[in-house]
Amino acid sequence: MNERIRADFPILKDIIYMDSAATSLTPEPVLEAVLSYYREYNANVGRGVHRLSQVVSQKYQNAHRKVAEFIGAKEGEVIFTKNTTEAINMVAYGLRWAKGDEIVTTLLEHHSNFLPWLRLKEKGVSLKIVKPSKSGIFDISDFEQAIGDRTRLVAVTHVSNVLGTISPIKEIAAICKENNTLFLVDGAQSVPHIPINVKELGCDFLAFSGHKMLGPTGTGVLWMRDPDGLEPTFFGGGMIETVSRDDYTLTGGYERFEAGTPHIAGGIGLGRAVDYLNEVGMAKIRVHEESLAKILLEGLQGIDKVQVYGSTNLSERIGVVSFTINGLHPHEVALMLDEASDILVRSGHHCCMPLMHYLGLEDGTVRASLYLYNTEEEVDTFLEMVEGVAKVV
Repeated sequence: MNERIRADFPILKDIIYMDSAATSLTPEPVLEAVLSYYREYNANVGRGVHRLSQVVSQKYQNAHRKVAEFIGAKEGEVIFTKNTTEAINMVAYGLRWAKGDEIVTTLLEHHSNFLPWLRLKEKGVSLKIVKPSKSGIFDISDFEQAIGDRTRLVAVTHVSNVLGTISPIKEIAAICKENNTLFLVDGAQSVPHIPINVKELGCDFLAFSGHKMLGPTGTGVLWMRDPDGLEPTFFGGGMIETVSRDDYTLTGGYERFEAGTPHIAGGIGLGRAVDYLNEVGMAKIRVHEESLAKILLEGLQGIDKVQVYGSTNLSERIGVVSFTINGLHPHEVALMLDEASDILVRSGHHCCMPLMHYLGLEDGTVRASLYLYNTEEEVDTFLEMVEGVAKVV
């Protein structure tokens, strides 16, 4: 990526940031969009007829439209949440469950796409867990065996936040369709990095976070194929047509799921982040990250005492790479990289304890995750420093 993009992230003057899987950096145009709301038209949405309320309501609605178009959806199908976690929980508590219902999920899941389903056991809902290979690749026949007549919902991550591996979403969707089963996809790690079209994915729900795709923190999205198929989980101002002493009627569109004053500036900022990604081009971002991931993977595999996890096939993964160094705790490695060369990476369990237990990694891994603002020179520096750390053990 060119220097113009780098210039939009002044924080990069002092650090090498390789923790975008946790949260991405925020470019200047997105910050300007957020500040413009507070400086120029600070008002509530859908709460008045005065000029500022009209301006902000239109901009907030436009942000929904931009995000919907970004994933190939219609405007009314997209709900703004505060993160992927909230979006998934809205599905977990917005569907009406019956004792004996079954949910199928996997061992690759982030806790946010695991705990809500685990908790539904209290309502008599059973949980089936599909295991990947040790490199994070699924055998589609395992889903064919797991999904049956009792399966109400299948919930699968599109891309592992630990191994970077890509799940066979379209194939799983086809099995769900055959069994008349709802399908939720956790797109937190895919939507920021891979061109996405919900119609092509074939899922019923797609959840993702704004803060992982250049947007502000506290922003997320839930897309639903059928908005009428889910009950709102929050009730209050802004989500009703009428209220009497004894009853109420809900409003239509996304508003019925966004009770109360939303994160207005965040939503507008997320819309600008989508503009930014479109300006650069998602296909271009994918190619850029793939080239960096190739250098990163090959470099790590060539360093003594370094163990890399996940598939080495670039067509099966994105630029999220987990590794360990024999004899060192992952936190030690992360601290040494930070203190020695201002390289920022994630270390630990990455909110995926079941997967870590499955892989036999009780202390977790070191994770380097790339994005559009990373460069080949940064990857080279990273590899040089990892090699240096490995030699001191």
